[in-house]
Amino acid sequence: MSVLAAIAVLAVLILVHELGHFVAARSQGILVNRFSLGFGPVLWKYQGSQTEYAVRAFPLGGFVGFPDDEPDSNVPPNDPNLLRNRPILDRAIVISAGVIANLIFAYLLLVAQVSFVGIGQASQNGVLIQQLAPEVSSVAAKAGIKQGDVILAADQKQFGKSLQEIDALREIIKSNPGKSIQLEIARGDQKLSVNVIPEAKPGGGSVGVGLAPNGKIVRNRVTNPIAALNLGALEFQRVVTMTFKGFGQLITNFGETASQVAGPIKIVEIGANIAQNDTGSLLFFAALISINLAIINILPLPALDGGQLAFLVIEGLRGKPLPDRIQESVMQTGLVILLGLGIFLIVKETTQLTTQLEWVQKLFQ
Repeated sequence: MSVLAAIAVLAVLILVHELGHFVAARSQGILVNRFSLGFGPVLWKYQGSQTEYAVRAFPLGGFVGFPDDEPDSNVPPNDPNLLRNRPILDRAIVISAGVIANLIFAYLLLVAQVSFVGIGQASQNGVLIQQLAPEVSSVAAKAGIKQGDVILAADQKQFGKSLQEIDALREIIKSNPGKSIQLEIARGDQKLSVNVIPEAKPGGGSVGVGLAPNGKIVRNRVTNPIAALNLGALEFQRVVTMTFKGFGQLITNFGETASQVAGPIKIVEIGANIAQNDTGSLLFFAALISINLAIINILPLPALDGGQLAFLVIEGLRGKPLPDRIQESVMQTGLVILLGLGIFLIVKETTQLTTQLEWVQKLFQ
């Protein structure tokens, strides 16, 4: 059931994205002849007065179809309600509406998380040193850091119970490679002050420790609607910033971070684990994926919404669109690259999943 829950989350996010395109088009009177959730064989369809609605076999995708894309369409080429015959602004609204819908939906999910599930926080102040990484343990060991220590402050910044304190400490370590950082540490009943010098690495400073919240994680619901909206906005801002930083690291340190790129199988696996072990975090997981989906789609790459917006920008600068032959060639090339990347990730993750299953089977033989 947890796997189905994760797939359902992805299907809902895709549905929201495509509904954004659909509503933006129909609200402007633009003709839409197809609305599909999923790809592949049709499982169910309904023919409305103007649009065919369908659910297809593979839910990890979807599309909104326009008569412009069909050569055998019976709509006259000069019909003002065809998408291609609308002004650039109208088309830009339709193309960007999927991204906007995902961002709005993510914000609402975070508000719901705050209101109905609650904000997670540790039961005690500080950040726990959960483990020392063997390959760089000398950095932490020379500073006198031990597993089980609790970092109460770094460079006079005090750490409370918020789960974001871990990110704050990581940022201090990353931004100070080769520089001394003063840490206030609690070790049992003792209070210690130690200095640690993060090792310089391509992604920033590192001391080779695993961090965790200090104590049990408890959730406090926010019943005040205004406070919930404000906290949801702060969490939304944090997740968007974190996502952009992740993309930035992928670009600047591609060699080290490329292996961390996740495809649909890995995303479903992560979502299934969350659904099974911590249902309360499923809303946050959905919001995180929705924001990632929005940011990926807005990138100026062929076959994505951002690529189509790039064509509109070029059209606005030139005063006329690029020739159809060039646009089709660029879009097809981009589609082949994206499909190739998707297939590669699916094969890689399926192989890893199969290896994990074989290992588990051996344990019980």
